[in-house]
Amino acid sequence: MMEMKFLGMDFSCALGSLRNGEFPEKDCLLPLISKLLGYCIVAASTTVKLPQILKILKHSSIRGLSVVSFELEVVGYTIALAYCLHKGLPFSAYGELAFLLIQAIILVAIIYYFSQPLGTKTWIRALLYCALAPTVLAGQIDPLLFEALYASQHAIFFCARIPQIWANFKNKSTGELSFLTSLMNFAGSMVRVFTSMQEKAPLSVVLGSAIGIITNGTILSQIIIYQKPPAKKEKKAD
Repeated sequence: MMEMKFLGMDFSCALGSLRNGEFPEKDCLLPLISKLLGYCIVAASTTVKLPQILKILKHSSIRGLSVVSFELEVVGYTIALAYCLHKGLPFSAYGELAFLLIQAIILVAIIYYFSQPLGTKTWIRALLYCALAPTVLAGQIDPLLFEALYASQHAIFFCARIPQIWANFKNKSTGELSFLTSLMNFAGSMVRVFTSMQEKAPLSVVLGSAIGIITNGTILSQIIIYQKPPAKKEKKAD
């Protein structure tokens, strides 16, 4: 059978079955679906935070947003991307992390801009990240420390969501949080669990996506619950 490969995806098995009038077997179809979904996530990740960025810029406001949550996101994405690069996983299994990291850094910069004046602690956190991130991404740290960092990134992502979830609950409002960004985060976490299992990624990678389903799902639910109905226009008297 002639091999038909594209971006690491082997279509020969599935197309061969279809030519014979048969539905492709599970062992043939699932890896292909996993690869396709993986690349779909990577493609979607290029704009996943754009709705949130545009909403902040449109209203010139970061009302209801937890700065710490977005800072921790940047740290989490940095560790996760560095680990996947270090482990040599296929790009379709982690590619979205690169785009998410870039957008998360832009988002934090915008939040800082609308949070003027910045305190000393904020500047220290930002400078510390700029100093350490290149070393982590290059994998130039002890392997045991790398494993410990990656294990901690699940706690980092979980803790990144907690301040925002609590702020939403306390204010009974989600402020300037974007519904589209939250929806894509939730959907991406669900799909990534499937693709990570198919790519035989480490259990810790699957666990991270599972935590994402819970936390992103909670925030998405809050946006729906706390969404204010549009104000009714008063009828003018005849």
